[in-house]
Amino acid sequence: MASLNQTTRLSRRLLVQGAGAVGLGLLAGCGPWPGGGSPPPKVARLGYMGNPVRVHWFREGLRELGYVEGDNLVIESRAPANYGAGPYAAPVEELVRLQPDVLVTATTPQTLAAKQATTTIPVVFIAVSDPVGVGIVASLARPGGNITGQSDFFAGLAGKRLELLKELVPSVARVAALWNPRNPATALEWSSLQEASRALGLELLSMDVQSRDHLTSAFDRMTRDRADALIVLSDGLFALAETPHLPGLVIQSRLPTMYYVRDGVTAGMLMSYRPNLDRLYWRAAYYVDRILKGTKPADLPVEQPREFDFIINLRTAQALGLTIPHHVLLQATEIIQ
Repeated sequence: MASLNQTTRLSRRLLVQGAGAVGLGLLAGCGPWPGGGSPPPKVARLGYMGNPVRVHWFREGLRELGYVEGDNLVIESRAPANYGAGPYAAPVEELVRLQPDVLVTATTPQTLAAKQATTTIPVVFIAVSDPVGVGIVASLARPGGNITGQSDFFAGLAGKRLELLKELVPSVARVAALWNPRNPATALEWSSLQEASRALGLELLSMDVQSRDHLTSAFDRMTRDRADALIVLSDGLFALAETPHLPGLVIQSRLPTMYYVRDGVTAGMLMSYRPNLDRLYWRAAYYVDRILKGTKPADLPVEQPREFDFIINLRTAQALGLTIPHHVLLQATEIIQ
């Protein structure tokens, strides 16, 4: 976790970068309260189902808006034993029974569970890949109902991730894709990836996995099918907290791998590309604040990400005998030596 000074510096940087966002006056604590000027409740009660590692960015955003835990803010957190493991119906329903002022979810499965559990409690999602495609909101501009938030646009980034993999490994021809068909967001990402592979002239090998117990056999299939590289689609099943032996399987396979978050790259995978999750968690506080001050979720448009992280593990590239093209290095936001 970042130090207090680092947190403050990054938060200030994010605030400056978000200056063009709708409602910045409210984000900065200026201007009238929406919804007729109703003040927020004296003590805001939030239900939270999100990443426990990144929750400090959400809390930081709330602090900047004047919410202090133990003073005017209570956060009730619920999650399965392992984040990403699911199912989410029981913990979501438990939070709903507490009747929070706002329920905050992170992923597509969590938000779908919230949609089933309540039609009255406002729900803010932090990083749903395609909220329209999976039926969470009616449209990005007019969400409708009691749910709004931010899309991480991950399904739409499938082509970019595959393109970066090919740029870094120009000789690649057959790419294995590790994905969980039970996750509706990942299924949309898989469809986008198929289109992108055809455009790039790559053969895509489906490695659909619904349990971590099947990972070893999936890597055996990659070897048998002579995959040149691997792309891991976004799903809690493949999070390192849930499947800590995944990096070992990747390293043993010697496949150049595009993962979906930074911790896989620090654990030895080649690279990752996705929206900046810290900012998404920080920005979720803006939605909570607007709703607490009277704005209906149906009137808050779903935002698309503005910042992206492209991380390369140079040590892994060297171990695989890869020379990273200079133009690819210039695109990286972080290089791990």
